[in-house]
Amino acid sequence: MEIKRFIGGILEANCYVVSASRSGADAKAPALARPCFIIDPGYDPSKIIKYIKAERFAPEGIILTHHHADHSGAAARLRKELDCPIMIHREDADRFREGADRLLEDGDVLSLGDGNRDVKLTVRHTPGHTRGGICLLSERDKVCFTGDTVFNVDLGRTDLDDGSYAEMVSSILNVVNQWGNDLTIYPGHGDPATMKTVRKINLEFLEIVNDN
Repeated sequence: MEIKRFIGGILEANCYVVSASRSGADAKAPALARPCFIIDPGYDPSKIIKYIKAERFAPEGIILTHHHADHSGAAARLRKELDCPIMIHREDADRFREGADRLLEDGDVLSLGDGNRDVKLTVRHTPGHTRGGICLLSERDKVCFTGDTVFNVDLGRTDLDDGSYAEMVSSILNVVNQWGNDLTIYPGHGDPATMKTVRKINLEFLEIVNDN
């Protein structure tokens, strides 16, 4: 898996462009259009479009981990410019005003590529920050894009209108805490971290796990 991060806006939100890794032969051959996913484009659509075109990517979808504008603000422009669908969990669809093309459910598998170098992202519904918050898990690559569910040092806030601390607790205990220490999270804000690091320095995560 190849991951390109863009950081944008006053909230320094992360957008990721995800594609299958190239083999050695592919890297030396003339570039062919390769499929990719765009995760959480909140800002700077021009930079993302420039990168997509320079790398000759063929986007197969824009995946939103939740509806907040710092993660979804550039999605409509990218859909128009790159001709690819927007995907969001069913529980967040009514709050995404631009309209989604596909509604996601827990357990859906989103695939790119072919053979041994493909990318498979499994949708895990992790409400708490929003009703329809999701994480995107690649078990083979030991990577998860966590949106605003869990960061390296804290958790997503639950005091907004469709947030729920009780649901966040459930998401942490029943989903996030089930991941192995060797899995790396790519959060909606801040730097990536292994779950081993999260279990050492993320005090909000530890409070939930230790109290339950």
